[in-house]
Formats: sequence, C-alpha cells, structure tokens
Amino acid sequence: MRQQTHKRGRFTNKTVAIVAALALGGGGAAIIAANASAHGDKGDSGQNHTVAAKAGTIQCPDVGQKLSDVPERARPKVDKNLAELDNQVAKAYQQMNQEQGSSDAVLSRLNDERSRTMDNIGSAMGGDNSQLQGMTDCKWQEVATQGGQQQGDQQGGDQQGDQQGGQQQGGDQQGNQQGGDQQGGGDQGGEGANDVPGNAGGQAGNGPAQDDFVDITKVQPNVQQPPQAQQNGSTGTFATECGVGDPKLRNSDNVIVAPGVGNGAHHTHDYVGNDSNDAFANNQTFEQGGTSCKNQDDKSTYYWPVVRAQDGKDEADANELGGGQEGNVGTILTPTSSKIEFKGNAQSKVTAMPKFLRIITGDAKAFTNGDKNANASWSCTGFEDRQLTDKYPLCPEGSSVTRTFDFQSCWDGQNIDSANHRDHVAFAGEDGSCPGGFQAIPQLVNTITYDVPANTPFAVDGFPEQLHKPITDHDDFINVMSEDLMNEAVDCINSGKQCG
Repeated sequence: MRQQTHKRGRFTNKTVAIVAALALGGGGAAIIAANASAHGDKGDSGQNHTVAAKAGTIQCPDVGQKLSDVPERARPKVDKNLAELDNQVAKAYQQMNQEQGSSDAVLSRLNDERSRTMDNIGSAMGGDNSQLQGMTDCKWQEVATQGGQQQGDQQGGDQQGDQQGGQQQGGDQQGNQQGGDQQGGGDQGGEGANDVPGNAGGQAGNGPAQDDFVDITKVQPNVQQPPQAQQNGSTGTFATECGVGDPKLRNSDNVIVAPGVGNGAHHTHDYVGNDSNDAFANNQTFEQGGTSCKNQDDKSTYYWPVVRAQDGKDEADANELGGGQEGNVGTILTPTSSKIEFKGNAQSKVTAMPKFLRIITGDAKAFTNGDKNANASWSCTGFEDRQLTDKYPLCPEGSSVTRTFDFQSCWDGQNIDSANHRDHVAFAGEDGSCPGGFQAIPQLVNTITYDVPANTPFAVDGFPEQLHKPITDHDDFINVMSEDLMNEAVDCINSGKQCG
C-alpha cells in the first residue's frame, strides 16, 4: 500500500476554469464535432470552426479479445485483419466528424467492411467462424452525463466488471469515485459546467470531458491492504532502472497486438528498455537490440501511451496518423520518473518468467468494451492511498500526477502469448493465490510520474473513438531479461530481499 503523509495544497479558480474551457462543455457530454480540427483551421480565416454534432461514439464488438483459439499458423494473418478492424473504426469515427450525412450511412459502410474482414479472419482459421458470431455490427453509443457520472449505452457487457481479485488497486472504482461533486464546477471555483464556452471536448474535439477530472483531495482513501504473506509466500522485490523514454523512439505501433502493422495502436507510445521496439520487431530483434536499462542484461521492453497536456500546442505528429490526424494532440509530457519493480506472491514462491513472455494490463478500449479488463489507476504524489480508474486526478500545488500499472502475476506455465493476449496470464485472487493450472511469477508494477504544467488539463493517448477516457489507460511488457538476471530476480523475491 503506497500511503504517505501529505500536505494538502489549494487549487486556484484558474485551474478549474481552464480545465472547463479546454475540456468538455454543455454539461460534460462527449461530443463528436463536425469539421473539428486537431490544431485549428489551416485556411485563410485563421479561425478554428467547430460545429457541434452528435453526442456519442462508435461501439464495436472487440473481436480480438473474444478470440481464444487461433491456430499458430493463422495468427499473422488474423493479427493483420484485427488491425484492419481497428483501422476501419478509426476511419469511420473521422467520417462522423467530417461528413454532414447521417451516421447510419457511416455505420452501414463500416459494418460492410467489417463483415468482409471477419470473413478473412474466418478463412485464415480454416473456415471456422464460430468464434465470430454476432460480432460484425457496430452501433452508435450515446454518451451523456448525469450527476457527474459518465453514462452511455454500453454494449460491451457488464459494466461492473469481473475484477479477478486484486486487479483493481483503487477499491470500488465505479460511479463517482467517492469524490463528491464530480461536475468540475460549482464548489471548485465558481465556474459550472454549463458556463463552459463551446461544445468541443478537449483540444481535438474528442475528449477528455470536464467530468473526467476530479479533485484528488475530495476522493476518500480507497486502497485496500495487500493480502498478508503466508509461510510459503515470497516477499522480496526486484527493481530495474530503465529511464523515462527517448522521444526519438516514440511511435504509434503495437508489436504485441498488431505485429507487422504500422500505426497499429492509433496512438503514440513511450518506450523504455529495449530500443528496437516497433511494429516489425520480433524476438531476434529484441535479443539483438540495445537497452536503456542500467543493467544491460535487461533488454525487456516496457511501453505505454503518452500523456499530453491539452495546452493548445502542436507536437511534431500533429498531421500524422497516431497523432493529430486521430485526435491525439497537445504537448507530450515526458515522465519525471518510471519506477519498474517486480514483486512476490503472498501464497507461494515465484517461478521465472519465460523469455519473450508478453503481458498487457488494462484495456485501450475499455470505454466501449466495458471495464472488465480496466486496471490502470491514476493518483497524485502524497495521495497514493486513493487511486482512480475512471477519472483523471487534479493534483494540488506541489503534487505530481501518477499512473500505476499492476500486471498479471500468474502464468499458465506453457505459453508466452495467447490469441487474445490475455488467456496465458491471470491476476491473483484476493488472497494472492493463482487460479488452478497457473503458477506465480514476479509481478511487474510500473509507476510513472508527471509534472503537469499548472492550470493545464491533460489526456492519455488512445484510439480516437475512445474519447481519451482515463479508463482506457494500459501498459505493455515483453520480458527480454537474460536467464541469469531473471533467476537473480526470482531468488531475490523468494528470499525476501529488496534488490536492484
């Protein structure tokens, strides 16, 4: 439990007013804006024309997470077609912005494209379409706010989520986060949501919303104590220091989910550790790559979506896919620190991770998928005893924004990956025990810290249709430690030492 004593600071009225001005107005509804520009009108007018359109986004069944049985030989073709499904949704979302026609026409074209692509997936799997039934059609998801909570016609399943034991650091993360008035106005500076000028959400017009922010000082402590270690438990920790990321290595690929596909993430990642991570990297690439880690035997790759200040400024990718073309705008914030630590298991000793094991924690599409796999949490330094999953924290003066990612710590003992990139690993239960057939491995915990400029809202990069919601935060890891270093980490953790 990361609880510290802290001195409470004050928010200025200006902080709340600027969050309101750059985030979403009109009561906090997520707005798709027709003709919205990520960086202003480049025509002769010198003005940014933003026309309010429908409130909502596109929700599609997440085919990738439903696939549990894909033949190994079929995975390259399946992965490329899954990436094409993401590309189709991103383009359809842009068309919603740009076209004056009915959203029904856009959805109809999208669903036709998806049907053809899913036929390709079925063919790659030997004509087996049984796992794809009922997953073709996308829908329009209305988004509105009531009482400070984000509301929507969530087609993605049970929104309460199956959190599998210790998955949610923040305790009860549903609803209003125990944060009192989440409207972002009223008592936080006298500027109510309805006073916000304009209808565009965030700098690019696709979020975040004003209701996505909450004053961390008004959130009640909600972090639960970890399970008590049993006699055979492993209580040590192993840390690896890998820096905060080189801006020159940033890209919008995702080698785990979309190998061989450029811009497979549709948003930009920061990378630490291995310096050769892009869409076309493979295990040999990682083995031969360099590393930013102080211990050169750790060539693992650790990567996560960048965070951008919604400051009205352009980055170098303002006109590129993965950047401004897909609604990811503003100044990219370089972390002030990235703490990478591996922990033990309360019930048992841990076993070594296999080399090239791939793990994703969190869900980049949690806003439309539902929160079953949402796992990343947001907080502020000095307030680590309160963690948020579906809100961005507004930190008082002198406090920094933090993101914490707890990775799955149970492994099936056989596979370094799975068709949906989840089934081969699992979270431990509330008592720390692994599910049947799984064994405990060192648990990666990554905590990233940012100094956000004063009076500036911020947003995590994401798929354009996810509206930059904080619940979509996620983190990725591929283990490329040498066998000796991994064994050293295991021995350290199992013997109760703090190493690295």
